[in-house]
Formats: sequence, C-alpha cells, structure tokens
Amino acid sequence: MMRRAWLSPGLLLAAPVLFFAAFFLAPLAVVALASATGGPDGLTPTAAQYMKVLADQYHWDVILVTFRLALFTTLACLALGYPLAWYLVRVVRWQAWRRACVILLVVPLFTSNIVRAFGWMVLLGRNGLVNQGLMATGAVDRPMRFIGTELGILIGMVYVLLPFVVLAVGNALARVDPACEQASADLGASPAATFLHVTWPLTLPGVVSGAIIVFTLAVSAYVTPALLSGGRVTVLSMLIFQQYSTVFDFHYGGALSMVLLVFTLILVALANRAATLPGAAR
Repeated sequence: MMRRAWLSPGLLLAAPVLFFAAFFLAPLAVVALASATGGPDGLTPTAAQYMKVLADQYHWDVILVTFRLALFTTLACLALGYPLAWYLVRVVRWQAWRRACVILLVVPLFTSNIVRAFGWMVLLGRNGLVNQGLMATGAVDRPMRFIGTELGILIGMVYVLLPFVVLAVGNALARVDPACEQASADLGASPAATFLHVTWPLTLPGVVSGAIIVFTLAVSAYVTPALLSGGRVTVLSMLIFQQYSTVFDFHYGGALSMVLLVFTLILVALANRAATLPGAAR
C-alpha cells in the first residue's frame, strides 16, 4: 500500500513532465545549441552570433523598440484594466450584466490575432473609422498616420492583451474581504487612503501577475506588430521570424531568440522582485 502511495504521484506527474520536456525543454535546448555554434560544419562552438547581435547598434535599436512597446502596452493595459475590473467587481450588481461584460471581454480571445490585426488596419487606416471620428470632432484637420507607427502597434496590442489584466485584477479584487475596507473607513480613513493602504496592497499580486502576462506576451508578439508596422517598425520577433523562415540562418535566429528570452526573464525577475520588496505595496 505504501508503495502504491508513492507511485501514484509519480505516475500522475510523468505525462506532464514528459510533455514539458519534449515540447519545451528540448526545442529550447536546440535553439540554445544553434545560437552557440557555427563554422563550416555548423557545430563549432562560437560566440560570434551573440557578438553580431550585441555589438551592432541596429540590434540595440530593435531591442529598445521591442521592450518599449511591451512596457507601454503593459502600462496602458494596467491603466485601463484596473478601473474596468473595479467596475465589474465592485460597481456592477446585476449578475446578468456582469456575465455579459465578461463574455464580451473574453470572446475576442477566441478570434485569431490575424483577423483582429486586419480589423485594426481598417480602423486605423487613412480613411478608417478612427480618423473619420477624429476629423468629425475637429480633433485633427487631416488624417493621422497610425499604420507604420509605434502608436498604431500599441493600440492593437492593448486591445489584444487588455483582457488578461482585467481577469487577473478582477480575480484579486473579488478575493479582497470587504470587512478590511470597512474597518479602514470606520477608523477614519478616506476612500483614497483606504484604497492606497488596504485595497491596492491586497490586489497587488493580481496586478503583478497580469502585468507579467501582458509584458511577456507583448515582448514576443509577432502578428500584431508585423501587420500594423507597415514595414516601418521592426521588433525582435519579426527579425527572428525572418531568420528562420526566409534567410534560414538558424544560428543567428537562435542568438536573437536567446537574447530576447534572457532580457525578458531579467526584466520580469526585477519587476517581481520590486513588487515583493518591503513597502512596495504602500
């Protein structure tokens, strides 16, 4: 009986561990190996690919654009997602309307990113609905150029990734005990002070998790930046795709991939560390 008790967890974990190793660790190892090899036979250990990436100003410009877009996307999603999550959890009392709002929020996730990106290409075009609305209200005198700019890419990525923040923050808000906020109010704290010292710290794990999800998805996004860039803005995912699908330089593509992965992990670790420091939630 004791032997069966020990074997059961192992059997339950065997399938997911094998799946993880076969479809994540093995491909990652292949990419890492390709990035650190080269030469005529393609198997000679070398750091030439990394030097090619890190010693070129063009690559640093692309890295800067990639992470700047990911950061702005994350901040915009947090700025829009937190109030929306608050509205759904704290303001809406009619359950049917809340369910309808959640459905409207989640349904776009079942649509291909390609379809949504083409939709934004139409909306943000020179004669699109966005420019027509801006000109009709007198906000601009002539159509603005969104396609081929970082602003256009930012709009598209915020639309795609906003639900992840709303769901994460909404779940955190739903777990906050109203008695804690009521106790703060009973002790004389203003609504703003109650939010800053009670609600915000209690929802910070949801904010951090939502921000990490959005940042990692934004920094590795390909479809939305590729379609909305108009060939004028380049991010790392586009360079990686080009090397693997067009140039077939797997060593160079592997180095780009590993640089993107390492930089992303470093920034996510720093953000997670900053969020857990004493006083970070105050």
